[in-house]
Amino acid sequence: MVIWIYLARPWHWIKNVFILIPLPFALAGGAKFAAGRFVVGFIGFCLITSAVYVLNDIRDVQADRCHLRKRHRPVASGAISRHGALAGFAVLLTIGLGLCLGIGSTAVSMVVLCYVGLNLVYSMGAKHCAIVDVFLLAAGYVLRVYLGCFLIDVSPSNWLLLCSAALAFFLALAKRRADLAANVDTDHRPSLRGYSVPFLDKALNLAAGVALLSYAVYTVNSDVLRPGRQLASLPFVAYGILNYLRLSKIPGATASPVDVAYRSRSMQLCGLGWLLAVLWSLK
Repeated sequence: MVIWIYLARPWHWIKNVFILIPLPFALAGGAKFAAGRFVVGFIGFCLITSAVYVLNDIRDVQADRCHLRKRHRPVASGAISRHGALAGFAVLLTIGLGLCLGIGSTAVSMVVLCYVGLNLVYSMGAKHCAIVDVFLLAAGYVLRVYLGCFLIDVSPSNWLLLCSAALAFFLALAKRRADLAANVDTDHRPSLRGYSVPFLDKALNLAAGVALLSYAVYTVNSDVLRPGRQLASLPFVAYGILNYLRLSKIPGATASPVDVAYRSRSMQLCGLGWLLAVLWSLK
């Protein structure tokens, strides 16, 4: 049982926190929160993301066997056969899609199906193309924000989408920057051949600037934040981005969103501070 849980990688569900980002702002704006619908959609999407991880493990089994860390994954190590992993993929995807599509929302269904299609394209080879890989990774995070909005029947604002997209690009670029700093084998991640440190540094600075500026504009123009408190959460966003940028440039450090979320106490405190600042600022 443990090996099957390891295959599904539920600890990676932390990435789905992007689904929750619109929640406090939307609820303060009067959106109706149907807890059952939201929980079902959230759990369904988590199962779909696990199915995607299993598919990646199946597709990358040969490369993973040559990787220092990934060779211990269930499929790469032989603990679970390819056929067994395919069966696990089918079960996770079927249940996840059943839960999400069963909600009966066309918007939710479209987001979920787009996410599955996007990751099929990524797994089938697009992840080996520089820039394309970053676009697809970032799109996955933005779709999570859309899903969070549609689960509570609200439309995302343009500034929220711009901020989310810029932050998503930042996370994806930071991961590639950390891969170069760690001298990851280009045979394992071919897209790295298309990147250079100077290019990624400039791209990271651009994405960080757009994310900060768009978040500031979003909060200032928000109708659900109290006057004089709109920018209370901005320092936490600035610290989080700058600290993540620092980690991406340190050889041996990790810029994986999952590792940072679980290992970095400062980032955990930053996230808590952001949440408290937002709650304090809401009308």
